[in-house]
Amino acid sequence: MKYFLGAIAVVGIILIFVFCPMNGIGNKEKPEYLRIHIRANSNSMEDQTVKYKVKDGVVDALIPLLADIDSFDEAKQIMSKNFELIEKVANDILASEGFSYKCKAQIDNEYFPTRVYDQLTLEEGYYDALILRLGSGEGDNWWCLVYPAFCFTNSSNSANIVYISKIWEKLKVYSRRKS
Repeated sequence: MKYFLGAIAVVGIILIFVFCPMNGIGNKEKPEYLRIHIRANSNSMEDQTVKYKVKDGVVDALIPLLADIDSFDEAKQIMSKNFELIEKVANDILASEGFSYKCKAQIDNEYFPTRVYDQLTLEEGYYDALILRLGSGEGDNWWCLVYPAFCFTNSSNSANIVYISKIWEKLKVYSRRKS
């Protein structure tokens, strides 16, 4: 019987998350997102190609740093503390591909137009973002979310990612206490 009630609780929680608006019931605040933008040096084929190589390397480096974060503030703090690592990963890739320009990492609050990624829509507005400027940073960018870690499955390590449900973990702890 308790397994049946647990299953109903899990299904109910999932339905709430699926059918409620992104900002939640009664929550009038805008959700906090920390975006990532990797801005290519230019729109040349070479600069755009290396941008994606840098993206793969940086995402691979960020995955272990972001694995256990629980808040926007924590994500922002971790990114700020790791600019040197992020720049080194990017600069090593740029150098190995024969580029003389470097990467500059910073967190900035910038205006972004509405963007859609699969089922997620980020409305236009000002967002904090980890900006990686490759060289002049005048080319097209690749973007995603550092927090919540939404797009980090496109990296070369994506086969090693384990999806974890924090809700399910808390329900398991709760059910053990009741037993």
